[in-house]
Amino acid sequence: MAEAIYEARGVSKSYGSVRALEDVDLTVHAGEIVGLVGDNGAGKSTLVKVLSGAHQADGGAVLLDGVERRWRSPHEALEAGIETLYQDAGLCPDLTVDGNVFLGRERLRPGLLGKLGFLDNKAMAKVARDELERVGVDLSGVSRTVNALSGGQRQAVAIGRAIAWARKVIVLDEPTNHLGARQSAEVLRVILGAKERGLGVVFISHTLPHVLEVTDRVVVLRLGRVVADEPTSTFTPDSLLKAITGLSGPAAAA
Repeated sequence: MAEAIYEARGVSKSYGSVRALEDVDLTVHAGEIVGLVGDNGAGKSTLVKVLSGAHQADGGAVLLDGVERRWRSPHEALEAGIETLYQDAGLCPDLTVDGNVFLGRERLRPGLLGKLGFLDNKAMAKVARDELERVGVDLSGVSRTVNALSGGQRQAVAIGRAIAWARKVIVLDEPTNHLGARQSAEVLRVILGAKERGLGVVFISHTLPHVLEVTDRVVVLRLGRVVADEPTSTFTPDSLLKAITGLSGPAAAA
């Protein structure tokens, strides 16, 4: 496989006397979906914060395209092409879909009107529609407000927005949490669209069937350490659960 597009090498992080991460390695390649799983307190959230630039590691390194980077803020990681979607999706329910896609990246109208602060709503609506359709988000229109969408549609819009802007990697923290089967299927389809566009994806989830369905590789964290890093085909639902809980390691699928 080609060189990793995004990588954590020997990352450690402590909060006071609590060791949240200990010598953690994680690699993500272009066009690869990596599942990151573990029980509560395993260190997943801390690793996400390090990858997204929200927290700096105490030890180890984060590399983008083979170059070590020290993010001073999430915005710096964002500008480098790392999009992170947390559980709350980060959408503004009273804004339209296209307004959410361009939230913080609004386009001004050309000429004098732009200098006066007028937004180019027509252009933003077209780009938002094209980008969401490209990644498989099925919406009747981008002019609807987000609060008129279902839970699955909202999450699909949030992921579609991340895919539209991401240039390197998307980190998804529990994107199917609290969704029904049909809504989850819609979200998983959008995640696969990110892979098809050549992005690297880190998919954090407690829903193991979803992890086994869409990932190429699974990394298991337990008590701040990586205890397994194997192709998804290596695991069965039972063996993955055992790797997470520490009852046993991964077993070959039947």
